[in-house]
Amino acid sequence: MKRKTQKVCLGLLGMAGMLCWVGCSFQSEPVDLIVHNGVVLTLDGANTVAQAVAVDSGRVVAVGPERAILNKYTAERAVDLRGGVLTPGLMDGHAHLIGYADGLLEANLFGTTSWEAAVERVVQQQVQWPSEWAVGRGWDQNDWDSQAFPDRTLLDAAFPDQPVALERIDGHALVVNSEALRRAGLLRGTVPVVEGGEVMLDNSGVPTGVLIDNACGLVSAIIPPHPEPRRLKALMEAQSNLLAHGIIGVTDAGLSPTEIERIDALQKSGQLKLRVNALVSASDENIAWLVGSGQRIEDMLVVNGVKFYMDGALGSRGALLRQPYSDRKGWFGLATQRETEFKRQIETLHGHGLQVATHCIGDSATALVLDAYADVLEGPNDLRWRIEHAQVVSEDDVARFGGYSVIPSVQPTHATSDMYWAGERLGRSRIRRAYAYQELLQALGMTALGTDFPVEDIDPRKTFAAAVARMDATGYPVGGFQPENALTPEQALRGMTQWVALAQFQENVLGTIEIGKWADFTWMDRNWLEVDAQSVHNTRIHGTCIAGEWCYLESEH
Repeated sequence: MKRKTQKVCLGLLGMAGMLCWVGCSFQSEPVDLIVHNGVVLTLDGANTVAQAVAVDSGRVVAVGPERAILNKYTAERAVDLRGGVLTPGLMDGHAHLIGYADGLLEANLFGTTSWEAAVERVVQQQVQWPSEWAVGRGWDQNDWDSQAFPDRTLLDAAFPDQPVALERIDGHALVVNSEALRRAGLLRGTVPVVEGGEVMLDNSGVPTGVLIDNACGLVSAIIPPHPEPRRLKALMEAQSNLLAHGIIGVTDAGLSPTEIERIDALQKSGQLKLRVNALVSASDENIAWLVGSGQRIEDMLVVNGVKFYMDGALGSRGALLRQPYSDRKGWFGLATQRETEFKRQIETLHGHGLQVATHCIGDSATALVLDAYADVLEGPNDLRWRIEHAQVVSEDDVARFGGYSVIPSVQPTHATSDMYWAGERLGRSRIRRAYAYQELLQALGMTALGTDFPVEDIDPRKTFAAAVARMDATGYPVGGFQPENALTPEQALRGMTQWVALAQFQENVLGTIEIGKWADFTWMDRNWLEVDAQSVHNTRIHGTCIAGEWCYLESEH
């Protein structure tokens, strides 16, 4: 009897040991963050849709069904998506972060419906924030009844002794008053001829106050910068605005080395929350700086390329066209870069394996740049050179994007902002070759999407809706503007995530929700891939997560 009891006890102990071993094998693993109870659009190769994500040390460690993640992991912080949608963090593939931030300190002229209204805004801004120079941005003569360029008459009446410089919405034109012209030396004798620019003159040969493209530098070069404490405060405000819109990173398309080092200092101090891909503004001096300092691909800052301008903008008639403008006889636009200089500079960058990104809006500018790229690149490659905007592209040039692995970096809201008047610039037949985003995507199999803010609104919902519906926020035009070049919802979302990451050499760490990548997410209330594209305007951004840190939560604001 005693021996039988011992056997039973030993058996029970063995079972207990087995249960303990089984229990220990299913013990939850600690992680920093669990995000669950939602629809997780991973955008991975299989287009996997999950319900939960586990994050540790800023990176994704698991993606899968709700129960599987919650059973395997525990975290001090868990975010309940409440049935919402998690996407890879949205990125802006072409913008001007520093320009947007500095613009918060200036007169806001966006949306003005007359020149008189624009001048009044400048007057009011100077009452609140008096400064040596009165500066502002955002006027667009295409939104006014006359649609004619303004002149300095009203500015002279309102500001007889204070210099004023007001930038057009696209950043390719300035209107200034007489005091600004005087300080720039433009009222003394012969007006200089500016290569790649235009000083507009009245019938007497006197400057009207409007400067186009490279001529803007005659005045902008003498405008003093805002005080640094105010600039820093504005930059932090700009960052907060972007985070609240679900943006985790931006490509700043054209910065000086000084501004890049300024951003780097913010990265090192921990103040920079956004990821920034900084393209260096093209000049021999800046290229030498980039070549000397070398490629920089860090957690929050990428510096790997140079931004060039081959022409101006369509709205200010600076875009370089193969045939004259339909609404300005004999005018082809402006080449803002010498071809020989451009070729020499991109050969230098090619020799060091660096990226080239060139602003091209007119079809002639695009052709010139593709010619230069073709001479240097000599076929398919992985340098990921880019053409920014690509607004008017001839049919024979579209295929060359794929032939030389050139990334089309486009901004869908340009199409819906320009559609009201672009036909007047281009004419009925040529407008069909404009804003051909689906054609460009098919040429290479991808396209990076952005906004060009502050030219356009920072809101990614507008970008997505414009790409897919090709209509403005009011639903105009019915059926969409040239809808044959609309993107599919999936293409648009990839263009704002995965393909932007690819365009900046970060596809291995950003752009999709996969194990090992940064935990960068945008939390939405509804699935943009399923709702009507116009309804995306009414969706909400609930949160923005960067490297596992929720930098914005709607519930906390």
